Amino acid sequence: MITVIQQGFFTTVQDEGRWGYQAYGLPIAGVMDRYAGRIVNLLAGNEVQAAVLEMTSWGAVLKFDEERLVAVGGADMRVTVNGVAAPNWSAFLVPRNGELRFGEAVTGYRAYLAVQGGIDVPLVLGSRSTCVKAGVGGYEGRTLRQGDVLYAGQAGAGAARPQSLAGEYIPSYGDKVLIRVMLGPQQDMFSEEAIATFFAKPYTITKQADRVGYRLTGSRILPVGKADIISDAVYQGSIQIASHGMPFIMLADHQTTGGFAKLGYVIRNDLSKVAQTKTGDSIRFCCVSETEAIAALHAEQQLYQAIATALKA
Repeated sequence: MITVIQQGFFTTVQDEGRWGYQAYGLPIAGVMDRYAGRIVNLLAGNEVQAAVLEMTSWGAVLKFDEERLVAVGGADMRVTVNGVAAPNWSAFLVPRNGELRFGEAVTGYRAYLAVQGGIDVPLVLGSRSTCVKAGVGGYEGRTLRQGDVLYAGQAGAGAARPQSLAGEYIPSYGDKVLIRVMLGPQQDMFSEEAIATFFAKPYTITKQADRVGYRLTGSRILPVGKADIISDAVYQGSIQIASHGMPFIMLADHQTTGGFAKLGYVIRNDLSKVAQTKTGDSIRFCCVSETEAIAALHAEQQLYQAIATALKA
């Protein structure tokens, strides 16, 4: 049993998302930072799709009634166990009646906690992810609150022990990031000059930045004609250009359709980098081909395999 002593700023149960229901208006949801979510599960000896806790900006305080192996990663929230510092990107034991405390993020923006066996909440349409906007999944479809009680699932056969992730696999977080983008599907609504401007100038993340999406401010990108289109499907990573000319990046809890032109898509690998940025940070975009995006995805899969092998050694 895990009791929430303090809930933090925005703490939810997430897994790899609720796939197959966007046609019915339900977002995929899931972890914002797929890399961090998978790595903490590997450190904890879980399958990568096991449910974890996602904490934003300021983390939670949790009390464990039994000894449990846990793993933390993502934003550095200066984790402590009974007041003793625990390293980020590592797996360690929380003792019986131990207190696990997360503070304010000093690097990055979203931290992840995996518990051996996974966070055991009911499956809703095949996923344990929380979509707060829809009130679906996770813990009663909402963020965690003080006094909530969570349970861990049965530990699997995967070997796990206290250990740290090798430094070569730990990402660095900063306030300036370069994000790769594939153009489409409505890039023909914009002039070559407008597209060149989009890639040439950095954009700043505004206060409108959450799990639904990030609104950016910077150089205006205006279409040749109107910005609106007949509403069509929206996917995570879509970059919509509204009538005021500012980009909006759709993220985990985005609506499933939209009526503004989409200049391009953030490639899947780089969504984790976006997830660790916050209001005031700077994003610059670079254009990549479909071939390059597929190659990046293959490289990411090979990286997970290499990490899983290294942790078992």
